[in-house]
Amino acid sequence: MLGKKLIALGMASLLVGGSVIGAKPAVAQEATSNVDVKQIVANMTLEEKVGQMLMPDFRNWQKQGNSKATGFTIMNDEVASIIKKYHLGGVILFAENVVGTEQTTRLVDGLQNASEKIPLFVTIDQEGGIVTRLQSGTNMPGNMALGAARSEQHAYDTGKVIGEELYSLGINVNFAPDMDVNNNPSNPVIGVRSFSNNPELVSTLGTSLIKGLQDQNIATTAKHFPGHGDTAVDSHYGLPLVDKNQEQLRKVELYPFQKAIDNGVDMIMTAHVQFPAFDNTTYTSKKDGQQIMVPATLSKKILTSLLRDDMGFDGVIVTDALNMQAIAENFGQAEAVIMALNAGTDIALMPAPVTSLATEKNLDNVFKAVIQAVNDKRIPMSRINESVERILTLKIKRGIYKPGTSYTADVDKLVENALQVVGSKQHQAIEKKITADTVTLLKNEDKTLPFKPKKNDKVVVFAPNEDQVLAMKTKIAALVASKKIKPVDVQGFTFANKTFDDSMKKAIDEAKYVITGSYVVKNDPAVNDGVIDDTVIDSSKWATVVPRAIMNYAQGKNKENVIISLRNPYDAANFLEADALLAVYGFKGYSNGRYNQPNIPAGIDVIFGQEKTAGKLPVDIPSVTDPTKTLFPYGYGLDIRNGKLLK
Repeated sequence: MLGKKLIALGMASLLVGGSVIGAKPAVAQEATSNVDVKQIVANMTLEEKVGQMLMPDFRNWQKQGNSKATGFTIMNDEVASIIKKYHLGGVILFAENVVGTEQTTRLVDGLQNASEKIPLFVTIDQEGGIVTRLQSGTNMPGNMALGAARSEQHAYDTGKVIGEELYSLGINVNFAPDMDVNNNPSNPVIGVRSFSNNPELVSTLGTSLIKGLQDQNIATTAKHFPGHGDTAVDSHYGLPLVDKNQEQLRKVELYPFQKAIDNGVDMIMTAHVQFPAFDNTTYTSKKDGQQIMVPATLSKKILTSLLRDDMGFDGVIVTDALNMQAIAENFGQAEAVIMALNAGTDIALMPAPVTSLATEKNLDNVFKAVIQAVNDKRIPMSRINESVERILTLKIKRGIYKPGTSYTADVDKLVENALQVVGSKQHQAIEKKITADTVTLLKNEDKTLPFKPKKNDKVVVFAPNEDQVLAMKTKIAALVASKKIKPVDVQGFTFANKTFDDSMKKAIDEAKYVITGSYVVKNDPAVNDGVIDDTVIDSSKWATVVPRAIMNYAQGKNKENVIISLRNPYDAANFLEADALLAVYGFKGYSNGRYNQPNIPAGIDVIFGQEKTAGKLPVDIPSVTDPTKTLFPYGYGLDIRNGKLLK
């Protein structure tokens, strides 16, 4: 047994004898030769070892006596009892858990205090861009935006900013960066989470971001191995299949992961994706009895033979969430965890849903099933030991676990420091500078941009959702307030699940300038005889139909108009006739008094001449009517000052 409670956070050591304000993360302990990890593991019980390999979420929690589960934001004895009982090695946090800086700091401190022996991996998906959890943090523009900027320094600074904020909160593992090569425009789940469709650019920027995070002593994770970029199915709901040969996969999908491994990435997260080139083993689905190929997450050939043996990765392997339907329905909760561990996984992420003491049985069933599988020799004890050794080695390296010392954090000082770091003005300035270099100009006929409004000119903005409209209006108002542009009258409309109507027409009639945000996740307009059919009026096809109708009507009325591609830049192919066309790679708008991404305001800055354009496409944009034809190639981007291609 391990005896008394040992050290938790690297931050805690900074608290001894003084304040942490302005404190820097301790340097990662590269050598652990003075710590006998094997001996520590040898002294652990099987239950303690298995606990280290399980990482549930407590996204929502229903306390005894309450009528429903709500966001788990304040530590309580019920969750603490589960952490203790199952000797958990880690917890993953979601947006529901991290609603404020002080609240998050105190919650993380409470979670660590509940871990009696070995401190927790406290993990989060803070990728930047469209996947961010911290509700008070600096969100950054996201990976594909970084791909457009082509700057290793910007990627490093993104990692550094995110890392500083996570470290100040006590969060010690980031499930980032996404190292998928997004070479399928129809990908429903990756898209702008990827840096590029170019494996070299993904590798270069991904490893720079990893370095930025690690320099703040945050453990990093390359995901989703062996690659989720060339899929057209969301693995939250189904099992995607990548039908490429090994040579193709090694040149493209595996290349960034190999570079991440070569550059010392701490963890690799698996993909719930089938790769028959590496493993075509079949399994009988518990869902419908059909034979299905085992996905990478559960494949020993992929996680051990390929990742460990061929690619030389000896860090921690963590699964993607095992409660995703693609896994849970086809393989069953407990069986999926057992298969994942046998395949070579070190940590089973979200192995069972636990939202109350009443549902604790879900985790208990998995925990006991793994214990029984070890006792029955279905899982070799050596397989368990090697995983726990990797986990503890990483915890020691990142200063999370310091055998022989005690956890002595002063949570009030942790809070004081975090309040100065998270979402700071300095971080926001870095975010703004980076984002300004990402906006990509694809068309600018007759120098439509920049707009140069006169006093009291009318501007109408359209976007799918209210927060996006509000982001545009708020940014324009800020430009007016700072006297960057003349006072203008701004009207806004949402169009998600709507059709182009008379009120929209009237607003365009009265306006001089029209700005439309497009949000097409998958290009599926009505195409007849090789052209997009603009006679279609169907609110279910609003994503393409409405912005095209706005574009056509505005141009018919000789209005100066621009379309901003808010998310995946591939949707620009739907609006080739636009006078001006921008890509900003981020769709989140303005709510609760803050921008949820910096991308839309950066686009507005360009539209009104406050910034030049510097972004170049990090992907090819194919034609909607003929997907074999490339409309805008990788590297394309115009200089707003002269209309020429950027060099």
